[in-house]
Amino acid sequence: MNEQIKMEKKLLLDVNNLKVYFDIDSKSLWPWAKPEKLKAVDGINVRLFEGETLGVVGESGCGKSTFARAIIGLVAATEGEVMWLGQDLTKMQAVQRRETRKDIQMIFQDPLASLNPRMNIGDIIAEPLQTFYPKLSKQEVKLEVKEMMDKVGLLPNLVNRYPHEFSGGQCQRIGIARALILKPKMIICDEPVSALDVSIQAQVVNLLKELQQELRLSLVFIAHDLSVVKHISDRVLVMYLGNEVELAESASLFKNPQHPYTKALMSAVPIPDPKIERTKVIQMLEGDLPSPISPPSGCVFRTRCPIATVACSLEKPLLKGTSTHSVACIHV
Repeated sequence: MNEQIKMEKKLLLDVNNLKVYFDIDSKSLWPWAKPEKLKAVDGINVRLFEGETLGVVGESGCGKSTFARAIIGLVAATEGEVMWLGQDLTKMQAVQRRETRKDIQMIFQDPLASLNPRMNIGDIIAEPLQTFYPKLSKQEVKLEVKEMMDKVGLLPNLVNRYPHEFSGGQCQRIGIARALILKPKMIICDEPVSALDVSIQAQVVNLLKELQQELRLSLVFIAHDLSVVKHISDRVLVMYLGNEVELAESASLFKNPQHPYTKALMSAVPIPDPKIERTKVIQMLEGDLPSPISPPSGCVFRTRCPIATVACSLEKPLLKGTSTHSVACIHV
């Protein structure tokens, strides 16, 4: 049934074997050192349909933000395809890519740092319109800005104020308004609530859900808080050291996590019931996150995995399973 619903929806984004490597120059410190590569993203495959939300989770340093930036073109892809409505964004010329940016927008992690402190919020929200639609009159731009401010819960009489005069939650609403002003098809949310208080997080997440239903938006939602991801996502991609380890529909993943890394992440999520929380067993991961410059051979998680065997070091596991739940582990 779920597969049938997806077939009826339009496929917007199709990421195939996406890799992002950075050259590390160590010769300034050690003249004899060989050039090395940091493997920030190492082979991600995922699809996103119209009106769908893809959650992306994993600990710090696993490549979530680099993956998001590679989709939108803020960092160059080393290998692979980022297909947007049938066209490969990685092979587009600058003029073509500029046109696609109307359809793909981004909300950043730090709401205040992502806003120009020298511009009032009216100019900040209007800037994308003035860039892509320079023939619009000042009155038309003002009307669009007023309508968008109303949509995200900002009073229009605040239009001449500057970012430092707003709270973190209000600044994030400004960032959302700026991302939505062009009426995009997809928004990449790079940890948009991590810098906010819990109560404000709920407001921002609920706002995104309401706007998604109203405007038929597709979202790539990156976060550390699994409870937030569960609330907003249709499907969830779990990343570890630049690799995909599990991809599943949200309900399936949270009910039955299969990869050892996903199980460890899930065990750390607080449960509202005190009795269950006290008896819950947290699966602690031993050791530190390996360096993406020299990742482990075979399965990148094997150095911290409680069920790892010698076979795990021989070959890198690929996602396998059904269309609703896939796992990259030879023991599953």
